[in-house]
Amino acid sequence: MPKTPSANILKAVLAIVVSVLALSLGDAMIKATNLSLPLWQMFVLRSALTILPLMWLVWHRGAGFRVSRWTVLRSVLLVVMWLGYYASLPLVPLSLAAAAYYTSPIFILIIVAFWARKMPSARAFLAIIFGFVGVLCVIRPDTVGFDGAALLPVLAAILYACAMVLTSTKCQKDDPFVLAVMLNMAFILFGGLLGMFAGEGDSFLLGPWQAVSANLMLIVAGLAVLIFIGSVGAAIAYQTGPPALVAAFDYSYLVFSVIWGLIWFGEVPDVWGLAGIVLIVSAGLIAANGQKAKGAVLRD
Repeated sequence: MPKTPSANILKAVLAIVVSVLALSLGDAMIKATNLSLPLWQMFVLRSALTILPLMWLVWHRGAGFRVSRWTVLRSVLLVVMWLGYYASLPLVPLSLAAAAYYTSPIFILIIVAFWARKMPSARAFLAIIFGFVGVLCVIRPDTVGFDGAALLPVLAAILYACAMVLTSTKCQKDDPFVLAVMLNMAFILFGGLLGMFAGEGDSFLLGPWQAVSANLMLIVAGLAVLIFIGSVGAAIAYQTGPPALVAAFDYSYLVFSVIWGLIWFGEVPDVWGLAGIVLIVSAGLIAANGQKAKGAVLRD
């Protein structure tokens, strides 16, 4: 197969950096507002504001609205992924949740190797070991202070890896705006289903419907813009560039999350947390370098 053009790689890199900038800011906003709006209501309101502009863009571009079962599966995986990740935010510092979540390139590497039916290389095994040790440093399961909520971002990482490999293999020719429409439709559906079980109290996941003030509606509108940028950008990036290479630049999310955590919440990772972040980033870069030279395995 011909080598991926440099222009496409640059486009993919720019798309994923802009995407994770938007998503990290949105995640920080959700963490900051979790006491006033339950997550299911956030899903419904945010995507309700996002979906109409997306549908107009699909119509304006004349792309058609072709939806396959793979598109539906991708949307479900991503919604469950975000559900798990967002559920961890009130319980886990933003930077450490992001570090655990960003084991996703390691899982992408494993899925790529499984898809190609070949054993991972020595470089891949090294990346997996680095990533595993990094996660242990972040969540520290053998200490008294271990919180099972720290495992939720790891589960989110697995789901994200599956969704992005699916984007690269089964949804590569789908219009990215159609993918974004389906994703936001899934958010509304899942949000509505969760809303059926909403109860009393201040539960972040299943709290009762809250009255929306003008200020809160502005926040939701901001989240809608950010999920619009993030969902379209991620689809473009993984459709355009090699999955492992794009995943390496996905790590800029960690930089942004540390910045937002410090500015908004005064969260400073401890020595173990920082060590884990460094190991996880190193693992992702090792994995990406192993794939970069030979292009996207999944497209051969």
